[in-house]
Amino acid sequence: MKKTICGKLYDTELATVVKKVTVGELGDPTGYEETLYQTEGGLFFLYVAGGETSPYPTEDIRRMSKANAQKWVAEHN
Repeated sequence: MKKTICGKLYDTELATVVKKVTVGELGDPTGYEETLYQTEGGLFFLYVAGGETSPYPTEDIRRMSKANAQKWVAEHN
């Protein structure tokens, strides 16, 4: 997925996966995935996608500060 936010391109195919979290099973309407990526330029973003009744019923990219990315990783260890 690609998304431009504030003039910067965030692309899941070009960035490096830092950590991925999966909640639920495939096909679970409440299940979802959160994947933290880092771009070559050092920017962080969270790719989210899930079932129709999950917190992420549509896939999206959300940019994150380095501090929030570090906090997210710490919370998901």
